[in-house]
Amino acid sequence: MLHYLKFFNFYIAVLIGLCAIWIGGYAIIIGFGVYIAFYVLGDALLGDDLSEPPLLNASLLKYMLYSALPLSVCIYVTALSLVASVNDTLPAILLTHLSLNINDVAPEASLLQIVIAVPFLALMLGGVATVVAHELVHRVGNPVAVCIGRWLLAFSFDANFSIEHVFNHHVKVATPDDPATAPRGRNVYIHFVLAYIGTQRAGWQIECKRLKKKNHSPFSWQNACIRGWLMSALLGLLAFLMAGVLGLAIFVSVGFCAKFILEVVNYMEHYGLVRDPRQPVRPRHSWNSNRRVSCWTMFNLPRHSHHHAQGAVPFENLKSLQDSPQMISGYISTIGIALIPPLWFRIMDKKLAHWDSHYANDREREIVKAMQR
Repeated sequence: MLHYLKFFNFYIAVLIGLCAIWIGGYAIIIGFGVYIAFYVLGDALLGDDLSEPPLLNASLLKYMLYSALPLSVCIYVTALSLVASVNDTLPAILLTHLSLNINDVAPEASLLQIVIAVPFLALMLGGVATVVAHELVHRVGNPVAVCIGRWLLAFSFDANFSIEHVFNHHVKVATPDDPATAPRGRNVYIHFVLAYIGTQRAGWQIECKRLKKKNHSPFSWQNACIRGWLMSALLGLLAFLMAGVLGLAIFVSVGFCAKFILEVVNYMEHYGLVRDPRQPVRPRHSWNSNRRVSCWTMFNLPRHSHHHAQGAVPFENLKSLQDSPQMISGYISTIGIALIPPLWFRIMDKKLAHWDSHYANDREREIVKAMQR
């Protein structure tokens, strides 16, 4: 049972984080600091999780993943609560009729507290919504799972990740045609802009190609990209109705911050690795991590080498693959390093030199030399 319970740790952490934001004041700042410290120190001190137990209770695993949707709604509402009290908004009007003051429910936050709360909420949203959605959208034979995954991604304006990630990124990973794979020397901030544009374009092209085969117009309801954008627009409209202009602003801020975190994760999972497009994807074409807390928090997503070698394998069956190229550390720690480009390049130049000599085949070494020239 422990091997099932360990994947619930992030939900518990998120609920505690949401309580800190609802308490308000210095609890927001302290909560954010404790949250980061727990995952950084946990990965540093608790080592790797190399266990590969058989998890056979499919129903429990399914509901474990599906529960991310109501929890994401809680994150969404909590974000709006930070600013809802400063407007004559729908919740305020309803609470007035109930003889309640919205400030009694969620005290008005200061500007500093909101600035801290936005990345705090984005990290929680990324861990609950984006990570679980990543698992669900890979289940292309299960329309319910894909639909829930797309709604989870809509909170970060990225429902169409379900198209590009599955049908483009996994096919073209570690090649110049994959917008999510950062070439050597590109910093994470430039990568975010280029990856965002590139993934949206690739998703649109894939969907248009699919619709053309069915003789449908790309500008129709059948276009999943358009439906994906409308899903996020609907959430934005609800944010405006519930908390006014500031509510819409904080929804956009948290959503784009969560999307930025996703692209940072893509960046560090594939940075600098190369592959001949004519050769199959192998475990060496992704950076892997077996850090205990990261694996438990992110439903084994850090076991990325196996995930890319066999994209249809569910999270509970991913192998640790200790002989694959290893990431710097756990995910939160590596995100922090990636945000400091000089430090990132200093560390990754050495790791890439090791990859070139120990993992790359002859053709991949030729590609690296050509890139360097």
